[in-house]
Amino acid sequence: MEDEYVLDTPAVRGFVSRVRAALEAAPPAQALEALRPAFATLLADRSWLPAAYQRPAERSGMGGGIATWLIYRSAGGDLSLFSLVVPPGAATPVHDHLAWGLVGLYAGEQDERVYRRADGEADEGRAALVLVERNRIRPGDFYVLLPPEGDIHSVATTSAEASVSIHLLGNDTGCVWRHTYEPEAGTVRPFRSGWSNAACEPG
Repeated sequence: MEDEYVLDTPAVRGFVSRVRAALEAAPPAQALEALRPAFATLLADRSWLPAAYQRPAERSGMGGGIATWLIYRSAGGDLSLFSLVVPPGAATPVHDHLAWGLVGLYAGEQDERVYRRADGEADEGRAALVLVERNRIRPGDFYVLLPPEGDIHSVATTSAEASVSIHLLGNDTGCVWRHTYEPEAGTVRPFRSGWSNAACEPG
């Protein structure tokens, strides 16, 4: 298998090259800090992300027309770059990522709610969550994701237009089995969000 550039442009290849170089030079926590300037530049550049990667999807693994447009993924499944599009008035389920990464807002505005487990590793089907942070996110804002810190969250679009966030994560996020949570009910279930424009291996 080869790396897959679904959006194959000089801007995408240049950014992925910087990411690979940073990861070769340092462990993820240090590499992500080193990548902050390049990621900020990517979020500020209005020319590289086509309109097709900024629109909702009729069929959505996360529901509500929420799109996950794959931009790039590595052959080994250890890196992906994608846009998450949440329509106006919609919100993602509370979910985890199970990977380190960088997440930032490209367009629109979001309300983010961050949770942590109150009971450590939960029993199968059960997970008590505590809301620990609530953030208003605007274009250009981004954060480093280093699980378990900040790994469980939900985002809701608060702008009149869809919100578009860019994710660089250390797994094939759309294809790995992750979790969605119901904080009020204290329940958790496995889910796979899939990609809006790419397939996952069965399993």
